[in-house]
Amino acid sequence: MENLLRPEQDSVYKMVILASRRALELGAGSEKLVETDPNEKLTSVALKEIIEKKVSYKIKKES
Repeated sequence: MENLLRPEQDSVYKMVILASRRALELGAGSEKLVETDPNEKLTSVALKEIIEKKVSYKIKKES
């Protein structure tokens, strides 16, 4: 998994959380941002979107 990280991502943990949240969005009906096989699992689609830099994230500052 480490070799899939982009320079701005500092941990596998954050990438997995991002992928799981994106998979939930896809499951709720969000449009896929990459071309995929119709039978591809949503987690795989989410990871592919992250690898292809189609999704991003912001870290909320603690108050």
